[in-house]
Amino acid sequence: MSAVGTHTGPAAANPAPPSTAGTGPAAVLRVGFSRIGYETRIYFRTTDSVFFTFLFPFIMLAIFTAAFGSSGNVGTAPDGTGGIIVGAYYLPGMLAAGMLLSGVQNLAVDIAGEKSDGTLKRLGGTPLSPLSYFIGKIGQVLVTGLFQAALLILVARVVLGIDLPSEPGKWLTFTWVFLFGVVTCAFLGIALSALPRSGKSATAVVIPIVLILQFISGVYLQFYLLPDWMQNLAGVFPLKWMAQGMRGVFLPDSFASLEQNGSWDFPLIALNLAIWLVVGLALSRVTFRWIRKDT
Repeated sequence: MSAVGTHTGPAAANPAPPSTAGTGPAAVLRVGFSRIGYETRIYFRTTDSVFFTFLFPFIMLAIFTAAFGSSGNVGTAPDGTGGIIVGAYYLPGMLAAGMLLSGVQNLAVDIAGEKSDGTLKRLGGTPLSPLSYFIGKIGQVLVTGLFQAALLILVARVVLGIDLPSEPGKWLTFTWVFLFGVVTCAFLGIALSALPRSGKSATAVVIPIVLILQFISGVYLQFYLLPDWMQNLAGVFPLKWMAQGMRGVFLPDSFASLEQNGSWDFPLIALNLAIWLVVGLALSRVTFRWIRKDT
């Protein structure tokens, strides 16, 4: 139930020529921001990446809604009243999954492929700064992730008839959870790209990790029904907190009682995402190489 694509082909064939107009901070930022557009265009030109990372949450939301919609509302009272439709319950998890796929899976597979086919080696022989490269990749994840989330919310409202929050505070929470989560996932994707030994093995290494996290973190399964040990295990990783934050935005407040601590725990969500952001930044800085260390 996860993506199986890469988007290294066009990028490998036509790596963007980095600017050589200086190496100061302004030039590094200018080149980095210019690469955001390049990376985004390459992403949307690669069919398998668009299908397996961008469209995948839409497909899964449609499947879950169609498969379980007839079973009744989720979270109904003992007398059978209340609750929300199945699609509304799974929407937060699919938003969190989209952030994970766009950041961790997309970048881990993509950068591993660029290392394998020599794209990074060629870029390493130019004045391109690693920081500019990072800005391009992370910016691409931000742009595509935001577009994906906006389109998923629009489809949920217009096509599936899912009610959206009307309180400004809810949307403010959505903003910081999304930004925290997607940037964290981008750094973790860069770091994870060092694990596969080749571009061909990248999907085999990355996809099982992403798949397991989605199952234990409340994306495909109702989190409150999972055993305590699995919930505790999921709490070690950022996806659980991203999904919980999105549930806190899109689910009624009465559903907070189903969480482990009986509340949305927004300060704890922020703390865990901040920790993983620092971990991802440190790991990506330490592990990133223009070429593999063992080549």
